[in-house]
Amino acid sequence: MRFLYLFLLIYSIAITAHSQERLGKVEGKVIDNNGAVAGASVLLKNTRLGQLTQSNGSFSLNAPAGKQTLVIQFIGYQVFEKEIEVKSDATLTIGTITLSEKSNDLQDVVVTGQFGPQSVRNSVYQVRTITNEQIKLRGATNIQTVLSTELGMRFSNDLTLGTTDVQLMGMSGQNVKVLLDGVPLVDRGSTRESIGQIDVNIIDRIEIVEGPMSVTYGSDALAGVINIITKKGEDNTNWTLTARVQEETAGDEYETFQGEGTHNEFLGLAWQKRGLQLTGNFTRNFFGGWQGLSTGRAKEWMPKEQYLTTAGISYRTSKFNGWYRFNGTNETLKSLGNTYTNTQTNNLAATDQYYITNRLFHQVQGEYQFNQKNSLTLAASYTDYSRKTQTTDIDLVRNRRTLSLIDGSQDKAIFQTTFVRVTGQHKFSPKVSLQHGLDANINSSAGARIQGTPTISEFAYFASSELKLNSNINIRPGLRFIKNSVYDAPPVIPSINTKFTLAKGLDLRMAYARGFRSPALRELYFTFFDSNHSIRGNTNLKAENSNSFNAFFSYQIIEKPKVRLNSTLGGFYNVFNNLISIGVDPNDTKVSTYINVDMYKTTGTTWNNTLYWENLQASLGYSYIGRYNRLSESESLPEFIWSSEVNTNIRYTFPKIAASISFFYKYTGKQPSYQSVNTESGILTRLAETSSFHTSDLTFNKVFYKNFSLMAGVKNLFNVTRVNNTATDTGGTHSSGGGAVPMSYGRSYFLGLTAQLSKH
Repeated sequence: MRFLYLFLLIYSIAITAHSQERLGKVEGKVIDNNGAVAGASVLLKNTRLGQLTQSNGSFSLNAPAGKQTLVIQFIGYQVFEKEIEVKSDATLTIGTITLSEKSNDLQDVVVTGQFGPQSVRNSVYQVRTITNEQIKLRGATNIQTVLSTELGMRFSNDLTLGTTDVQLMGMSGQNVKVLLDGVPLVDRGSTRESIGQIDVNIIDRIEIVEGPMSVTYGSDALAGVINIITKKGEDNTNWTLTARVQEETAGDEYETFQGEGTHNEFLGLAWQKRGLQLTGNFTRNFFGGWQGLSTGRAKEWMPKEQYLTTAGISYRTSKFNGWYRFNGTNETLKSLGNTYTNTQTNNLAATDQYYITNRLFHQVQGEYQFNQKNSLTLAASYTDYSRKTQTTDIDLVRNRRTLSLIDGSQDKAIFQTTFVRVTGQHKFSPKVSLQHGLDANINSSAGARIQGTPTISEFAYFASSELKLNSNINIRPGLRFIKNSVYDAPPVIPSINTKFTLAKGLDLRMAYARGFRSPALRELYFTFFDSNHSIRGNTNLKAENSNSFNAFFSYQIIEKPKVRLNSTLGGFYNVFNNLISIGVDPNDTKVSTYINVDMYKTTGTTWNNTLYWENLQASLGYSYIGRYNRLSESESLPEFIWSSEVNTNIRYTFPKIAASISFFYKYTGKQPSYQSVNTESGILTRLAETSSFHTSDLTFNKVFYKNFSLMAGVKNLFNVTRVNNTATDTGGTHSSGGGAVPMSYGRSYFLGLTAQLSKH
């Protein structure tokens, strides 16, 4: 045994000596367009050898002899990789390495609706991307903040229900499909409230496809798709720990970490090794509400407490990539009542209503690459969504709460959805590809305000082929066959997307799609009556159908290493029959219900321009959108009523100090609309109008000690709270009367700190 120990000792010494003999050295200097880059990470791939660059950008790294991969990383710059060969007892001089700043250019890789990841320029769809860096620079704690200054997007707030709806290209609600990594998110109603229940801290980017995507993503994708794509881990890291804290005022109201204002805390951990990755994230969003014009205990904007959790596991090989993720949401909105004197106890009392939402979202996805020409993907999800109304009476003297016994004061509605999609991709040749698959969507609901326990199932087969006739012409026709358990769907839903390269840097995209949407469970069966709501479901609703057209010219005006200028001019036209909307119940004019609008049209034009000039990134956009809604064939209305928007986003980076300043601005023009009003002569249609307004944010970001980022800024510079509205109050749940529409809670100030530690 002693001889064995001696042998192992001699062997280890020999190996160590041999390793020392085979060491070499790698030297170089890292710069950018403005000079030396200090603090950049220099390492050898798949080893633990690395260091940071000196103040003059130089590095000198010991390296094992043989072929190696040199990797250089720095926040805000593209990763640099270079294959090198190190010789023992020799110095390899790399020379000067120039890092390129990350930018949101036309080469961004997109995945929404594609056969495989490809650049925006090569896609047949008109796609806008919002990168993780842009999200970070907004200082956003929710997705609405990120999207608020995007062209063609409008948000409407229902302060009574605590929900927010999004509008895209003149269409809103169920006509805008919201996806999480390509899987549809479930909303309990016609508003896209799920947007506010996804953790903004886990988002890698957001892809917005303008125009109908009915063939690939189903009936709700008539206006377009908002695909929220989550982070999938950092390259070359073993583990990453991220923490964020941000404090923000609500107008001039603020308390530290708790109470008035907005308080956001996030903690995330990711570990990966040899294709296996484990992730876990937790976020707390606390909003103390905003008093506004309310008095006493009541608040114009309700306090909200939100907890978001994410946990996932994934495994990747050269041919397979699969993962499971759980997203949990617990959200409580608090409608605080004003005080009154309890006649039985003579104590001061109040009645509060809490709206408690729980969303359990399980998601499984997998992809198998058989070869370079054939692959198969699977996506499945199960959503258990519930919203509970809890009404309590509080004795303010005794500080004692009891459940209210009034009819309708306690309620819980449950919405459950199972979704499965299997898709095959086949590349027959460089010019011909096929994507086809099956998907199933099963929705059920239950609750005291739900009529029975209804279920709606929809099954579909879809297929689209990409035909590259030559280097300048790309055509993608598609078909979708639908079987709905309740409504007679059209026998086939067609679409065609085309891309033509007219000249160098000049592309034309044109598309047509047919759409179909059956009513949602809430629109059919949900009935809600209390002191603030009067709404009844309508089981006589008809299914929507539509025809949509759009065209976009994209011109790369300048494309040089330091200057890029792009301009995109687009137009669209959509016609809807039997569009589902909120209106007055003809059998009871004091009640709102869901109705079919006989005909609804939207049309308009958009013009987007982007500029990248060294450290400056800027965009300027304009849209002019017309809407037409005819409630019945007997009406005689103007063909279209119009509204306009202007937006600009500007960012300037200071590489030497690792800082940037960003400015976001949007002008939202007045928005006319027709309203059904109850009068002594019957139900009439009149023109109402929401006034124009300006919104703007200013933010500053500074990276220090490589792993820490400080963010500060001002949101809502123009101090917008409400905008005037001439609609008549109908008394229904979605009434917008009262002369004002809520937009925000005024100018706010925020300060945030993010720390990210990782091991390579």
